[in-house]
Amino acid sequence: MGQEVIDGYFPGKDPVASERIKKLEELYIYWNAKINVISRKDMANLYINHVLHSLSLSRIIPFRPGETAIDIGTGGGFPGIPLAIFHPDVHFTLIDGTGKKIMVVENIVKELNLKNVNAIHARAENFKGRFHFVLSRAVCSFSRLVELSGDKLIKGRSVSPEHGIYSFKGGEIIEELAEWREKVKIFNIENYFSEEYFTKKHIVFLPSQELFQR
Repeated sequence: MGQEVIDGYFPGKDPVASERIKKLEELYIYWNAKINVISRKDMANLYINHVLHSLSLSRIIPFRPGETAIDIGTGGGFPGIPLAIFHPDVHFTLIDGTGKKIMVVENIVKELNLKNVNAIHARAENFKGRFHFVLSRAVCSFSRLVELSGDKLIKGRSVSPEHGIYSFKGGEIIEELAEWREKVKIFNIENYFSEEYFTKKHIVFLPSQELFQR
């Protein structure tokens, strides 16, 4: 399954977004042959395991024009690049501590002509800036992500209930989230997509309002 799986879940997309999604396959095949940003055995599943997985956030977050998001540990550009394609009025900052990965991301962003993306070579603990959303896909423990996010989320009256930390997780997560059990909301991705890959795949959401009440 390729791009058609994306079309099936998101019919009626903007034609520009459709073309960019279609182009992802050739771009990742080309760059992954040079620098391994996706497991070689996983390339055949690019659209389900990486693109659709990233776009599950579009089922959860009501992104609004002018909002901002930081993708911590973006790796090859997930979830940031697919989300930027689908939400051109939202600005995404993609950071990673590995320079070669960010070089790949920069080139893919350039090829796709994505004007709403900045790709930056930086470690999260050293990067300064504030955003409506902190996104992270299987980079570190949830508690560590919360530590890294405190100085990266916008505070104040402009904060909406949907703003905060969104962490992609897989498998059993109850023990990892014990400290946050009363504050987080867990979205099960299998409720949105039927592919077997999404069984026990989750997105954990900690609202900014909960974080700043600690």
